[in-house]
Amino acid sequence: MKNLAIVDDDNDILDLVKAFFQPKGYQVTCFSDAESALSAVQEKGNEINWDVLITDLQLPQMSGFDFIEKMKKIKPDLPIILITVSKSVENAVIAIQKGAYDFLVKPLHFPQLLVSVERALHLNSLKEDITELRQHIKGTESSYNNIIGRSPKFIGALQVAKRVARSTANVFIYGESGTGKEVLARYIHAESPRKAGPFVAINCSAIPENLLESELFGHAKGAFTGAHEKKMGLFEEAEGGTLYLDDIGDLSLQLQAKLLRVLQEKKIQRVGENQLRTIDARVISATHKNLPLEIVAGRFRDDLFYRLNVIPIPLPPLRERPEDILPLAESFLKKFAAVNGSPARTFSKEAIKFMLEYLWPGNVRELENAVERAVVMATDSQVKYSDFLMANPDLVIEANPSGVSTYGGDDFVVKYTGNLLRLQDVIQKYVEYAVSKNDGAKDKTARELGIDRKTLYKRMRFSDPISSP
Repeated sequence: MKNLAIVDDDNDILDLVKAFFQPKGYQVTCFSDAESALSAVQEKGNEINWDVLITDLQLPQMSGFDFIEKMKKIKPDLPIILITVSKSVENAVIAIQKGAYDFLVKPLHFPQLLVSVERALHLNSLKEDITELRQHIKGTESSYNNIIGRSPKFIGALQVAKRVARSTANVFIYGESGTGKEVLARYIHAESPRKAGPFVAINCSAIPENLLESELFGHAKGAFTGAHEKKMGLFEEAEGGTLYLDDIGDLSLQLQAKLLRVLQEKKIQRVGENQLRTIDARVISATHKNLPLEIVAGRFRDDLFYRLNVIPIPLPPLRERPEDILPLAESFLKKFAAVNGSPARTFSKEAIKFMLEYLWPGNVRELENAVERAVVMATDSQVKYSDFLMANPDLVIEANPSGVSTYGGDDFVVKYTGNLLRLQDVIQKYVEYAVSKNDGAKDKTARELGIDRKTLYKRMRFSDPISSP
């Protein structure tokens, strides 16, 4: 509800304003003098949540000009509309100089007053959106100090990260895709003595193997076809700062050997050169793979693993930190509402229930994408469960409503619309539903589904986050 305050010594005006605005969804607070309004603000402070203030110019003990000036010192962002019987341009100029948002002449034309109030509300909304957008775009060091998370497991990981940030030790971050490994790496960099230096990130699985060596170490002119100019590698670009190697478990054995030499000698050699160049960059690595198993399988070097794994930090998946779901979702809601100019401000109870009960196999990244789509779909101030479904309505599996006969018996119901899906997508959805129904008990779920625990984890880990509602 929008909150409107009015100060006027004419009780008829107070009654008329109240009668006009209340049916339109406004809560109206009336004062007969400026002193009472100022006292209310000074006593209750932040509890006063007026959206717009209307005041008369001619008040019993204090002029409207003085009242505006004093109120602006207490609440500088509060829009104030001044009303008076005088049509003097000079008065209008003074009112604006004192901080008034608008100036209207009595007798009041209520449709005009409504337009003025609504414009003031719109201006406030724009200011809030601009502030949030600036905070999002700024991306300063302080933003890393405000990482969102309250679950014990996540707080534990953050505390370890803070302790090791000031050291020179290599850090290895473990976690499923989308858990926020790069966010934690940036936090470590921002808390370290190297924070003034660059933070350089590379995803080792996103670049073809024949180009990755050049990306990491650089190359000389003419080193290979297409090398028309010499190129500095990422180790050099990260000089004095931090190099973040994501998905390092996907490096080829040949590149693993070269990376090990760089870590041992602190020197790199560009492709096509004989010259060794000394480098000074802290390395933070990350993977979603089980590297001890990769070592046993012969796909990862144990000596490189021990060199990188000086400080291991495991990041829990979102399904193991449910306390963080709503704070993260609310943060994403504010960000995307500002970026997209959406009216969305809150979540409905049904939307909150959905977010808390869903397993989020794609973790924080999937939650962020889902909230963004729902915010874009939202048509009013509240994001509803249906907005999540509109964003991706193809398939939903949920508990079967009592008395509804569906394929599969009385335990679950499949709601499906859209193009035909692959069979493995339907299986994936059912596995997620089964784990949720058993409150996350994976051994029990695997037994009931007739599969082993490894297969269950594989289904949960490699689900497509976009295919989920």
